[in-house]
Amino acid sequence: MKNFSTAALFLAFVSAVIPVSALSQTATNSTPGSTRCTFLPNAPDQHVVVRGDTLWDISGKFLQRPWCWPQVWDMNRDQIRNPHWIYPGQIVYFDRVAGKLRLGKGVGTDNSGVPTVRLSPQVRSTDAASDAITTVSFKSIEQFLTKPLIVELNELKDAPRIVATQEGHVFLANGDKAYVRGDLQGKTSFEAFRPGKPLKDPVTKQIIGYEAMYLGTLKVQRVSKIDTEPHTLTVLTAKEEMGVGDRLVPTEPTPFINYAPHVPAQQTDARIISVYGGVSQAGQNQIVAINRGSKDGIDIGTVLDLRRLGMMVPDRTTGNGRGLIKLPDEQYGELFIFRVFNGISYGLVMQVQDTVQVGDIATSPE
Repeated sequence: MKNFSTAALFLAFVSAVIPVSALSQTATNSTPGSTRCTFLPNAPDQHVVVRGDTLWDISGKFLQRPWCWPQVWDMNRDQIRNPHWIYPGQIVYFDRVAGKLRLGKGVGTDNSGVPTVRLSPQVRSTDAASDAITTVSFKSIEQFLTKPLIVELNELKDAPRIVATQEGHVFLANGDKAYVRGDLQGKTSFEAFRPGKPLKDPVTKQIIGYEAMYLGTLKVQRVSKIDTEPHTLTVLTAKEEMGVGDRLVPTEPTPFINYAPHVPAQQTDARIISVYGGVSQAGQNQIVAINRGSKDGIDIGTVLDLRRLGMMVPDRTTGNGRGLIKLPDEQYGELFIFRVFNGISYGLVMQVQDTVQVGDIATSPE
């Protein structure tokens, strides 16, 4: 028996017939019960979904803050966890009377001859979920789902390590044998990493992780049965120089979980600790890391405001001008969290008016 999308079933229950004339009326300024989800004054009446669209992009055509779309769809927490329900070819309608977005499939007339839009989303099986549009661009984050390019403080401490190379080679190439000590935990495929630059919490100044250099992949050829003898692995791909001392992590790709954007469950005040690529600044659609993770209530789909810490400046209107005042922290963009570790998370930079810098604030939206 096929499983059906919870969100699609929910929307099917709330399907309705709404006159087009009603859709043309002035929109409510914000969704009921929300001060954040404000519709754009020039929002269109509808949008036809095409392949390549993202939920964030579609919502940006209607809403001043695109991450608000789960609220204007009346989605609950469970539905947010599985938003596979909008597909190419469907039409998103703006119900201006209710201040909601809805899916529809067709235009007709009612008994009075007034054109109507029937809002009746299709119920689809999860077999078709791969055709559903995603929350954000999958291509922007794909490599970060399969490789832990940031490792937490003790993650590599007890990881299997390369102790010798084939015939004394300094570096390993494709097809070479690597001799490894450590607990393989029954795994057969591994990725090699080398710890790089330490990542410090901007507030506590403590090291909370390391940037990891991805070196390549290996496959187990022979498992040792005695502690004094190393395991034998074969190098499948060598992306960088790989050799003695490098650490191995089991190959366990993280599937893309298409969570809808939402505010964190608790007040969050994080800092940017790293920008991918060895630079200090990031722009739109680039990847950064923050100093908060699952232990801090962060989960996939969490949206945070990006803010620049307000400067301390002298108040030149009083006395000798030596009194200092702190300017407000300025919000300049948004961050979508797509992969979460215990104390560190990856985020995709969304819609910024300035560059993101290490040390900037990522906080719960106001």
